[in-house]
Amino acid sequence: MPRPTLPSATLGSGINLGNALDAQDSSPRALPPLPRYFDAIRAAGFDTVRLPVAWSAHAAEGAPFTIEEDFFQRVDRAIDEALAWDLNVVLDVHHYHALNDAPDAQTKRFLALWHQIAPRYADRPDRLCFELLNEPRAALTPERWNALLRQALAAVRESNPERTVVIGSAEMNDIHGLPKLDLPDDDHLLVTVHYYSPFPFTHQGAHWVANSAPWLGTTWGEEADRKAVSDDLTLAANWAETMEVPLFIGEFGAYERADMDSRARWTACVRETADRLGMSWAYWEFATDFGAYDPETDTWREPLRQALLPSGESSSQG
Repeated sequence: MPRPTLPSATLGSGINLGNALDAQDSSPRALPPLPRYFDAIRAAGFDTVRLPVAWSAHAAEGAPFTIEEDFFQRVDRAIDEALAWDLNVVLDVHHYHALNDAPDAQTKRFLALWHQIAPRYADRPDRLCFELLNEPRAALTPERWNALLRQALAAVRESNPERTVVIGSAEMNDIHGLPKLDLPDDDHLLVTVHYYSPFPFTHQGAHWVANSAPWLGTTWGEEADRKAVSDDLTLAANWAETMEVPLFIGEFGAYERADMDSRARWTACVRETADRLGMSWAYWEFATDFGAYDPETDTWREPLRQALLPSGESSSQG
């Protein structure tokens, strides 16, 4: 029997509020999730905001792995403000590097996070979605992730039996990792992929990527470039159709050191292809080094805004 699904279009067009609740201590450009940003996001026409959250950086190392109440309240405010602006919210576990490196040692702590997060937000509207883990990778192999995601989903289902849960493949949510993803039998799942191809273009000059400086000056926009995007996303769409699950491009974006014309062309191509294939999406990210918005001038970077929302209106079909 076909699996009942949440229509992908209900998430519509989205943007990540990155480098805010997931900001690392060393981040020079951390962005506070101020209320005026949710206003700007909604006014521009976006339907959804993805909130990456570094829960593991604000939880005790030992059992019962309690999350700091002050940090929880920061997340509360961000969720409630976004919901007040009639935005869908995707809340994730972000930057849990220790889990990727040593999944067996970190399993109890990871599950304890969800045993705290899920009940806290059980009374929020169904426009709030939970994403189990951002970009599982390294020692968290597909086989280990397939087992762990079931445990995490069970933890969520204890308090949120029908909330939409977002799950991505191991290998950093890469499209080519989808065939290794073993989905649980659950009627309220949304599958996510991240898309940053071609990497030498989207990450040219990125300081955290080794040997990315020689990529500086890489442009994008030839017919072969566009075909590659179409081929990649069609591969993902075909998998999702076979599995009868909706697909969400949870991240895609090009780093600020690429030229703006190429960034806008690439962004528009990914967005147009996703729309054509019936995928919802969230651009990475709002207002820092991939940002579509300039926090210093409180204005959108128009080439990127136009690439994402050419009509200036919501793309939601829900």
